[in-house]
Amino acid sequence: MPEDFREGVLVKPYERLSQAQIEYLHQASLDILNEPGVWCYNEQTTKLLKSHGAAVTEEKEGKSVVWRISIPSGLIQDAIEKVPSQVVLGARDPANRLFLDAQVPRVYFGSGSEANIWLETELQDMVGVNDSSSSYTMPVYKELRGTTALLGRAARICEQLEHLDFFIRPLNIQDPEITTDNHDVNKFFACLNNMTKHIQAGLTSLERLGDVISMAEIIAGGSEQLRDNPIISFIACVFKSPLQIVDETADKVFAVVKAGLPLVISSSPQGGSTAPIEEAGMVTQINAEILAGLTLTQLIKEGAPVLYGSVPVRSRMDDLHDLYGCPEFNQYNTSCVQMARYYNIPCYSSAGVGDANVPGIQATFEKLFTHLYMAMSGAQYIHYAFGLLNRTNSFCPVQAVLDNEQIGLVKHCLRVPKINADSIDEALKIVNKVMNSSNRLFARHSRKAMHAGDVSNPYQFEDRGMQDNTVKHALQYMEEIESRPARHLEPDMVERIYDKIPGLI
Repeated sequence: MPEDFREGVLVKPYERLSQAQIEYLHQASLDILNEPGVWCYNEQTTKLLKSHGAAVTEEKEGKSVVWRISIPSGLIQDAIEKVPSQVVLGARDPANRLFLDAQVPRVYFGSGSEANIWLETELQDMVGVNDSSSSYTMPVYKELRGTTALLGRAARICEQLEHLDFFIRPLNIQDPEITTDNHDVNKFFACLNNMTKHIQAGLTSLERLGDVISMAEIIAGGSEQLRDNPIISFIACVFKSPLQIVDETADKVFAVVKAGLPLVISSSPQGGSTAPIEEAGMVTQINAEILAGLTLTQLIKEGAPVLYGSVPVRSRMDDLHDLYGCPEFNQYNTSCVQMARYYNIPCYSSAGVGDANVPGIQATFEKLFTHLYMAMSGAQYIHYAFGLLNRTNSFCPVQAVLDNEQIGLVKHCLRVPKINADSIDEALKIVNKVMNSSNRLFARHSRKAMHAGDVSNPYQFEDRGMQDNTVKHALQYMEEIESRPARHLEPDMVERIYDKIPGLI
């Protein structure tokens, strides 16, 4: 356990599944991996699994070769036991490190996705059509394509959000100068230069992994220091659902695991299209895909630090797009958290995506519905939680500010109760004292709890007038936190990075 790490919030987990149901799902997943097995498009994965006893059949798909692999249950079981139950995710500021323990429901929230659109918010004064004496200040929204500068701005804003515990790049960088070759180095640099919390992202191109790691080693102080304090980590969605191992992503898994840095083995099937829509079928399939991915990591390098990355979603039945703000999303994800806990592996989960296109009542409902529910599940690492709208297609910084307030209240709500012999004794003393006073009010005795942070504040963006000015107040707060000094890398360190890493714009 590191000396310093972010507090997160410890919760008493809500458990949806019984032990018998967990066992059913576990056995069904093992059955799937044995028959029908998985379809693999990566040769080195095939060879590795075959060398450890998997049955392999070569097939043709057009001009391509695909290997159908039956993975024996014993191989999966052995690998699960080798996955570390504790993972430290480092940070530029050591106090911002995260300590993930599979058996401790300490919940952290962070950003996620890689939206193409930055949703800018402006306020405009408007006059009533039927009453020109009535004026209103209303938010209007403008869509901008993601750029490196906007990703850096997102990191600076999120650095100031006290309830954001880690940062997964929420925006895809699409500057004219950005190519497949220099996408990764610019993406990671924009994040690391503006954020002292943990940074995580997927890789666009395996060829630049070495440069990304070199950049992180310069910032961490060396190779050994980076492994001790891994300020960056990676996400690999190695399965294309249903049950197909992706060639390029599998190569990235090999490379990241061999580099000794933390990795999320993520799967994101869609109930109703790429997975069964019923909970039993969805959880069985996603669990099978994640177990196969975890097995691969432990065959590459025993004890490799990995997270159980479950991102199950449901499809709409009218257009087959993702549907996030629905009960099934919570059901799928909560059950996956329990499966991860059953395997003693820290869980990367999801919450806070809105199907709404702009901030408002719909977005608030959808986000709170999952923020609260998934925090109650005890998932250690909840991504997607800040700023995402339009089914992960847009990142809105004002929405991230609103989400920060909401998540803060969720964290407060789920705190472990402070009830013990001492607290009861003190409560009885106060009751006796107040009842023997002339005013019989407890107000002055609330100060101690307020100073200890045990009393929540009113909603930060409240308005007591007859108009909803929530977005206006959130925008004003965002402007205030953006005016604070940024915690950039030191200039000489930036110079060393630019000297060593090609392709930075």
